Amino acid sequence: MTDTPQLLLAHHLKALKLPTFLREYDKLARQCAAEGLDHIRFLLRLAELELIERERRMVERRIKEARFPSVKSLDSFDFAAIASLNKTLVLELARSEYVTRRENIIAVGNSGTGKTHIGLGLGLAACQKGLSVGFYTAAALVHELLEARDEKRLLRLQRQLAGYKLLIIDELGYVPLSQTGAELLFEVFSQRYERGSTVVTSNLPFDEWTSVFGSERLTGALLDRLTHHVHILQMNGDSYRLNQSKRRSRRSSSDTPADHPTQD
Repeated sequence: MTDTPQLLLAHHLKALKLPTFLREYDKLARQCAAEGLDHIRFLLRLAELELIERERRMVERRIKEARFPSVKSLDSFDFAAIASLNKTLVLELARSEYVTRRENIIAVGNSGTGKTHIGLGLGLAACQKGLSVGFYTAAALVHELLEARDEKRLLRLQRQLAGYKLLIIDELGYVPLSQTGAELLFEVFSQRYERGSTVVTSNLPFDEWTSVFGSERLTGALLDRLTHHVHILQMNGDSYRLNQSKRRSRRSSSDTPADHPTQD
């Protein structure tokens, strides 16, 4: 009979979906008793633990749902390597207030300068703020749209894309789009106009986007919507990845003994 209250408490806490309460209450009760804390402070600490754990799980779920190819934070980005990038603006954007204002971000620059890393970092920051995020490369998104159209589930996918608080479209410009693909992607941007924030990364300056969409009219209408409320990140410079590879190569060469030369 002495176990009945504990069993009932465990049952009620599971029913209320309070796993941290269930896991921590006994240990925390002993700690609070040893410190002479009253029941209010005991409950306060317990509630704080539950909230912290719930927030952690929520962030993990948002990150999983975003489908990032890898999880990267802005803390690991080498701002010194890209002199053209406005670090102050990026760190301000990491607060994710632009998402609340439904503003867009376009990161433009040559290949290898870390545009994807910036997109992933901003996406992670938004997840940590409890915002829903979706991440796609432009080519993968167009492929998914075309597939959904063929399978008669396009409307459902469009609703999903429109529902993200933040949609990140990476590598726009790397692959030319078919006319149908360009029109479907344009529709995604149109449906999000002033309803949600979109981050776009591209290796092409704006005046070359017509080569991707194949139509000056479509490109003009897209840029009109996308740049209405926009923050532009200029990321031109030497390839960050190439410089890293060169540094690794130099370190590898210096580690090779002189009497054992490497082959060309």
